[in-house]
Amino acid sequence: MSTEQAPAGTMSTAQVVSAAGEPVGDLCVKPGYDPELANEDLAPLRKQRWSSYNIFAFWMSDVHSVGGYVTAGSLFALGIQSWQVLVSLVVGIVIVQVFTNLVAKPSQKTGVPYPVVNRAIFGIKGANIPAIIRGIIAIAWYGVQTYLAAASLNIIFLKFFDWARVWETEYSFLGLSALGWLSYSILWLAQMAVFWKGMEAIRRFIDFAGPAVYVVMIILAVYLVSEAGVSNISLSLSAGDASLGFWGSIGVMASAVGIVVSYFSGPMLNFGDFARYGKSFEAVKKGNFWGLPINFLFFSLLTVITASATVPVFGELITDPIHTVERIGTPFAVILGGLTFVTATVGINIVANFIAPAFDFSNVAPHKISWRMGGMIAAVGSVLLTPWNWYNNDQAIHYSLGILAALIGPLFGILIAGYYVAAKQRLLTDALYTSDPDAPYWYDKGYNPNAVLAMIIAGVPTILIATLPRLISSVSELNITWLGDFTWFIGCGLGFVAFTLLEKARPRIPTFSGQSAGVSDGTVSSQE
Repeated sequence: MSTEQAPAGTMSTAQVVSAAGEPVGDLCVKPGYDPELANEDLAPLRKQRWSSYNIFAFWMSDVHSVGGYVTAGSLFALGIQSWQVLVSLVVGIVIVQVFTNLVAKPSQKTGVPYPVVNRAIFGIKGANIPAIIRGIIAIAWYGVQTYLAAASLNIIFLKFFDWARVWETEYSFLGLSALGWLSYSILWLAQMAVFWKGMEAIRRFIDFAGPAVYVVMIILAVYLVSEAGVSNISLSLSAGDASLGFWGSIGVMASAVGIVVSYFSGPMLNFGDFARYGKSFEAVKKGNFWGLPINFLFFSLLTVITASATVPVFGELITDPIHTVERIGTPFAVILGGLTFVTATVGINIVANFIAPAFDFSNVAPHKISWRMGGMIAAVGSVLLTPWNWYNNDQAIHYSLGILAALIGPLFGILIAGYYVAAKQRLLTDALYTSDPDAPYWYDKGYNPNAVLAMIIAGVPTILIATLPRLISSVSELNITWLGDFTWFIGCGLGFVAFTLLEKARPRIPTFSGQSAGVSDGTVSSQE
């Protein structure tokens, strides 16, 4: 390892490796970067190593979880025909693929994470607005996913250890049983151990986790189908509701599309945190194709086949894979299934809810908060929120996470409008790391007023749409709660239109027309 001293205000190679877990020479921290805006985690990547398979594995880890299993299965129980569900899945996941590619490009081209890209859109200081919003959402869901994974681990303890039942029923603290605390703590530490080793360790973990879950799910499906008989398997988990009619079916299909997009809205927003590691934009797009439409459809079919088989085998429909494994009951099935779904949920938690706040909180104060420290904030915060106390409370979820989640759409629309329409895919990468008042992304005291105003214009109505319909339905017979399925689309559209019009009326984002030195141009193609 080199012992060469780094210039003042920058980080040495040793610091880069120890802080972010990156291979030597992958990060590029220049002498002119402001230490209050740059650290060894947020700096541009000099070497981008991830192949299309790594991106594919990312999506496998993101899809293959208890939440993904239940969500996919629930779509087949909406009262529409199986072919209509499949059409909805295809439409929804293709929308996710298209928008994921859009958000991936600026980070892959510049080699910087999602919150740093936002400095060009919201301003050097304004970028903390989307960073904090996304970070808080991730903290909440990090706790929920860890809690769900702990439930899988509980099954293993209860199956093989007599003391576990006592811990489960006799002792509790802050609303969680002693056994729950044990499982939660084990998984909390396991996730932290993987995260602490850095992005390369995370890449290796997700490369393994996604395929491993597939193997076990296929084994589970084959076993249940053999027990149920092929003739008893149906792709529809419920009979179609004839009373819906044509337009009613279209409405349910549209809701299914909205559910799919909403489910992926979090990791889709900050996908740049991973796309920055892609060897090329073409590699990222290829990985997204195999990881989203192909992977998700196969996973959904596997899910519905497995869930359908639970009816003849157990006498009831079970859409939760943890309960399915628990009902099988054999020691081998409990161990294999429990550990598999633990691995799956840990995988989605790390990629969707650990990396995002790590970068986001580091972006708030790079000179004080490293990537690892940002992850620690998320991990500790997830415990303080005690997700087991509010996860089953619909009102709590709706009025807390619902409000924050409703802002993901506007953030996405503003980012896309800023990069593709206002900046014309041209960013001056080095200017993202300076607080010089004369620098192009300083705008007004570090904030782009157009982005802030667009966030208000799009965010306020989207929050109202996310919260008021349920309140209205609780005090009257008017049921418009279905609007909640479309908050991402409404927010995204409003954010895109508002920011585009504001930038057209009073342009703030520079395009660096005629300049090539230091400019990342997204219109220039690069091959893997």
